[in-house]
This record gives sequence, structure tokens and C-alpha cells, in this order.
Amino acid sequence: MIYDNFGRPTLNLRISLTQRCNLRCPYCHREGETSPSTEMSLEEILRIARISLRLNISRVKLTGGEPLLRSDILQIVKGIAELKGLRDLSMTTNGTLLSSFAKELRKNGLARVNVNLLTLDREIYRTVTGGTLRDVVDGVRAAVDAGFYPVKLNMLVLKGVNDHEIPRMIDFAERSGTILQLIELEPVNVGQDYYGRHHYGLNGAEEELKKRAWRVETRRNMQNRRVYFLPRAKVEVIRPIENTEFCAHCTRLRVTSDGKLKPCLMRNDNLVDVLTPMRNGAEDEALIQLFVEAIKRREPYYKG
Repeated sequence: MIYDNFGRPTLNLRISLTQRCNLRCPYCHREGETSPSTEMSLEEILRIARISLRLNISRVKLTGGEPLLRSDILQIVKGIAELKGLRDLSMTTNGTLLSSFAKELRKNGLARVNVNLLTLDREIYRTVTGGTLRDVVDGVRAAVDAGFYPVKLNMLVLKGVNDHEIPRMIDFAERSGTILQLIELEPVNVGQDYYGRHHYGLNGAEEELKKRAWRVETRRNMQNRRVYFLPRAKVEVIRPIENTEFCAHCTRLRVTSDGKLKPCLMRNDNLVDVLTPMRNGAEDEALIQLFVEAIKRREPYYKG
């Protein structure tokens, strides 16, 4: 296990497979990317995952953009799942294509999925994302039926858009056998005006959850996020904004879709290019040193 200069272990690797997407969500932070110029190949993605495992970074999440737009997504999943030492392989998806892929993804070794589900209102979903809500709901149900566990619903709570729907989403999580994650809007790749109009603090939501929960846990290995166990549902609250506790417990390293190691979601001034050396013939030991350099650049964005 390798630690950064603040004593935080690096346990999780988030690999952005593409910046392409079939929706147009105005709040998407795109894993902090701004102008990717290329995409990594299947072989390059697998090599990066293999290098991370040599450093005991053994939990991999595939992100985007929309990862299911990759024509080789099943090969990517299968290739990573077969790597020795892997402890967990998951994916974040908008869910619109998931019903067609769920069984094969599970068969090829994907263990868990997070599905971005902004709302259960068809018109709100269409207006905000340009997509069809039914596609996402079908994807959620297909993921549960395929045996993914857990299936988590990522509900980004936006003031004036869907903040009134939290109880309805909790009910849906209960009925669908999923876990609801309430997420604060992050000021990444969105304008100040949009952030100011739609940022919704989750203090009130957490107070209501405390009243209903029969148990509350703190996930130490997941930025100290709180998990509320309701009588028939489970809700996690993710509050990274100006949250020194969140940053102090971060265990993530990101890989951008164009092959740069990204130590912090909130910054683009400390990236480490791993794709260019790889394409220029760098040996594994040289790539390992690039990983070490990126990890040493990790530091809490919000410091106490």
C-alpha cells in the first residue's frame, strides 16, 4: 500500500473510459476533465489497471462520460476482472443503455454499478438530461435482476429541480432493492451562476434521515460518509463540498480518458501524463514511478 504525503492510503482507481455521452446533463463534472484530445485503447487501459494493482490499488471504478458507449466495454471489463489481485470492479453509468448490457457485464466480472438517477419525473428528466427516464428505470431493474450488488442510485440533489423528490427516491430505492446516494453539487465544470442557483445543502436532509434511521454508520474507508439505515431502505450522503473531513479521508486516484493521472477531482494543475510515455515505449517500472509521483502530489483540497 502506498501513502501520500498526508498519510492517506491510495486504495481506489477511477478510470474514465471516454468523455462521450448520450445525454447532456449541465451539471456533469466529467471527472474534472476539460478538453480531452484522445481516448486510451483497450490494451492501454488494461496496462494502467495492471500497474495500479502492483501498487496495491486494488479497487477499480470505470467512469466517463458514459462508459457503455465504448464498443469494447465488455472486453475492458473482462480484462480488468481477470487481473490478479483485484478486489473490486464497479462502474458509474447513466443507465440508459444498461438494460442491454447488464447480464453480459455481470458475466464478464463487473461486481457493482452506480446509476445516475436525477429524478423520477419523466418531464424533468427529459428537460434536464435530454434522455428518457424509462430507459434508466429499466436499466436499474436489469442490473438488480443480473445480480449486481449493490446497485446504487446516484441522486444529485439540485435546488429548484429535484430537491422535493428525496422521499420519493427513498421509496423507489426500497421497492427496487437498491441503495440511494444523495450527492451535493460540486463546483467542477459548472459555471458560478449554475452552481449558485442549484447548489442544495444536505443538512436538512440529513436531519430528517437521522429521525427515521434505526442505525447510522460512518464509512471510514469512503471519506467518512454517513450511511442511514431506514426501516426498509439504506441512504448514503455524499457531501464533498468544502468538506475537510471528506478530503482528509480521500483514497482515490483518477485516470482521465486521455491517459493522465489526476490526483484530485478539483484540480487540473497537477496531472501526470502516463499515456505519452506508454506510447513512447516506457517500461512498467517507469510507469510505476509516474504513479508514485502522482500519489505524492495528492493533497486535501479543503484543508482543516
